[in-house]
Amino acid sequence: MPMRRPPLSLAAVGACVLLAACGDGETARCKTPSGFPVPRFVALKSGEVNARNGPGLDQRILWVWRVRRMPVMVVAESREWRKVRGPDGGEAWLKEQMVDGSRTAMRVKPGDLPLLAEPREGARVVAYLRSGAVASQVKAENGWSKLEAGGASGWAPDGEIWGGGPPPSCTGVRVPAG
Repeated sequence: MPMRRPPLSLAAVGACVLLAACGDGETARCKTPSGFPVPRFVALKSGEVNARNGPGLDQRILWVWRVRRMPVMVVAESREWRKVRGPDGGEAWLKEQMVDGSRTAMRVKPGDLPLLAEPREGARVVAYLRSGAVASQVKAENGWSKLEAGGASGWAPDGEIWGGGPPPSCTGVRVPAG
């Protein structure tokens, strides 16, 4: 006996059940070589990463980044290469294996950044993030990022760090200037 196609209403119910099963942590694949949004922040895996003029090992090395876990912004990508922007605004190409999707943040402005007990101005200071220090971003909400470094954690305004903010989506994301 030939298989019949289920009625449209049953197919729609099935699709809704499948969509409901997707948790908040799962996102739709983007139309990029990696399947992730561009732009997005990633972290350097190594404490020594060659920044190249173009996507290829034959391309000239422009500089070497020496800050493990430093956040960089992916602004373009190919299957094996990522064009990234560093905290100083410089752009270069890296091998895909030199970055991972973990979210980190860095204090690039001079002076220590107070980390607060709550995501609001005037909250109690619980720690400080030194200028040039890298922290893990564990949460983002309403313009604030919860950071962890050196056994301490606290909230910082996204405007005071490089790499913070909410995770990007496949649509509606703009590349910030410089």
